[in-house]
Amino acid sequence: MALLSVRTLGFPEIRRDGELCRLTLRKGLALLVYLAEANGPVGRDAIATMLWPEAAEEVVRARLRRLFHRLQLTLGNDVFTTDRSSVRLSAAIDLRVDSQLFEQACDRGDFERACRCYSGDFLEGFSPGDCPQFDDWAFFRREALRGRAIQALERVVHDRNASGDYAAAAAHAGRLVELDPLSEVYGRHLIRNLLLAGDRTTAERHLEALTRRLHDELNVAPESATRALLNAGAALPIEEPPSTRYASGGGVHLAFQTCGAGPIDLLVLPGFVSHVERLWEEPRCRAFLSSLAGMGRLILLDRRGVGLSDRVGFNPSVDATAQDIGTVLDAAGSRRVVLFGASEGGPACVRFAVDQPGRVAGLILFASLAKGTATRDYPHALQASQYEMWLQQLVTDWGGPAGIETFAPSLSGDPQTRAWWAGLLRAASSPGAIKGVLEALRDMDVRHLLRQISMPTLVLHRRDDRAVRIGAGRYLASHIARARFVELDGADHWAFAGDQQPVLSTIRQFIDSLAE
Repeated sequence: MALLSVRTLGFPEIRRDGELCRLTLRKGLALLVYLAEANGPVGRDAIATMLWPEAAEEVVRARLRRLFHRLQLTLGNDVFTTDRSSVRLSAAIDLRVDSQLFEQACDRGDFERACRCYSGDFLEGFSPGDCPQFDDWAFFRREALRGRAIQALERVVHDRNASGDYAAAAAHAGRLVELDPLSEVYGRHLIRNLLLAGDRTTAERHLEALTRRLHDELNVAPESATRALLNAGAALPIEEPPSTRYASGGGVHLAFQTCGAGPIDLLVLPGFVSHVERLWEEPRCRAFLSSLAGMGRLILLDRRGVGLSDRVGFNPSVDATAQDIGTVLDAAGSRRVVLFGASEGGPACVRFAVDQPGRVAGLILFASLAKGTATRDYPHALQASQYEMWLQQLVTDWGGPAGIETFAPSLSGDPQTRAWWAGLLRAASSPGAIKGVLEALRDMDVRHLLRQISMPTLVLHRRDDRAVRIGAGRYLASHIARARFVELDGADHWAFAGDQQPVLSTIRQFIDSLAE
């Protein structure tokens, strides 16, 4: 059986039985990569639309025949299996695709191997030309794989540092900096591990480079913790977030943390984007989470597809996220919990509360909603067309402080918060991956579940919230039998932004009432 190796990480390359196949046809190379990624039949019409979007049907058929003929001259007649409507790479060849080997290593938790596999960004420097649909597909695939690479490198840096192999930790941290040069967190990882490895000169050089990038791109200075690293040396204590653990369920690895202690557990499910480690970097968010941990044992998780949890090849539904809640609760040994669903985290908490009421002592819904888009009988969300426009804008602006004016107007002018939010977005997901998450949230509807909620429920919503209208909060409270609705002042969608004390005091009263 012939071995066909397809390199997609970096500039694409095809080898048969170890010998380089020199393909001068860029569209032929694009077709091979697309078929290798699909690993199954692809419709001829789909190929035609992708490679020759403007050509007439008879012209496309002729071009496709010529393309297959020339590819077979280079690769061999046994590479393709075709019929009248579809094309695929033949089952008679042994196909090896580096992007798939990379993802398989991530799925197994073999992050060292995954980092070795990731030799460059997907199809880096390659485009077939005049093929916008192919370029769009490659862009989103590139961003999804890059997100997984960042996740794998973060794990290896943490593990190498913990084992005392500081030189290796610094080398992997350097790759993180290359992938996200504006991340001050990655810069600190690199500088600190260089200091621990005894290489102060290189650490100083990287601090100078980081300072210059932050000034030129974001017009901010490094945080005091970063500047203090060189003064205090490697002995500088760094306030680390709680250790991240992983729970496995349904073939998905879920990142979660526990913090604090108390008579009751409080699980926090953030909105559409989160990163359990990056959340602790923002001082206001850290203070808010620490306050929650003072009320009981805090359990914080990243839903599937986001943050340090596994990326998935499908849009994660409310039901899937509800299953993730159960998986994490089992891993944390939690039998009785208060669920805190913020924004888009609310519907999954509702689903879990209905499915497993015996495990839920209380339900808190903050700035949340019951349906992703508006209909005649639910006017409290964006219209489908408005949602699509918002989604496209968010994807376009991803990597910068996208949407901060909507999510946290009181903080939108603060340079450090803007830099933190931009970094969190880059670490939490990619444009392609978050598009799938938000498409699932767009289609969600849990209105039929609200009457089935049996436990005490607290619904909190700021009066002038710009991201989710207050009518959505009022709808939740009016349709849940044991709900208490608290209308708060302010326009911030994030619970920790603005005046967080009314939020915290109301939550504390609610939790205390459950113990009575």
